[in-house]
Amino acid sequence: MLAVQISDEIHANVPDFQIGILAYYDIVVAEFPQMLSGRYNYLQEERSISVQEKGVAAFEGIAEWRNIFKKLGMDPSRYRPSSEALYRRLKKGDKLPDIHSAADLNNYWSIKYEIPLGIYDLDNIDGPVEIRIGTKQDAFEGLNGRPMNMEGKLLSADTRGAFGSPIVDSKRTMTTKNTRNALQLVYFRPSTQKEDAETMLAEMCDGFIHIHGGSGETKLIAN
Repeated sequence: MLAVQISDEIHANVPDFQIGILAYYDIVVAEFPQMLSGRYNYLQEERSISVQEKGVAAFEGIAEWRNIFKKLGMDPSRYRPSSEALYRRLKKGDKLPDIHSAADLNNYWSIKYEIPLGIYDLDNIDGPVEIRIGTKQDAFEGLNGRPMNMEGKLLSADTRGAFGSPIVDSKRTMTTKNTRNALQLVYFRPSTQKEDAETMLAEMCDGFIHIHGGSGETKLIAN
């Protein structure tokens, strides 16, 4: 599996920071299966009603990740965790766009578990990968087409530089229907117990392989 490590700076500010790693090989990315698409739409509708009634901050996972951003010196009101961004779209009554099976499943889990996730084309990553805070040199073109200055932000970087974050990911490593090998990063809540996180990773891996074929492996990185 691709080597992934968490920087000392992150551990110093969030001692119980942990991240899940999933690597998938020989997969086929296509449209989201109809049966699972129904579950995805139902979850969106259920959470849309809940977030309109209770507000975004009432969800424990969202609140916990906002607090992590603050501990790392980031303003969560300016740069929102991707999971919160999804919830805010649902609060407006917007349906999340159908992209492809890998991205849609990634968003499904993000909504379900109230945590950020990122999924990347593994063949466009030059390892090893470090989860760290960005410097002045860190920038990339985001999936939204905008240039992203990643200084002072939590990010993932390979030997070529920053490629992802729990805010927005880069075009360089985005998954497409041509992706055959993928890397998924799961930004667990620090409050999640190790055994629960490992169980979630195993279930995610099985679910992803069930849809996309191929094989996969998992690893939990913690302090």
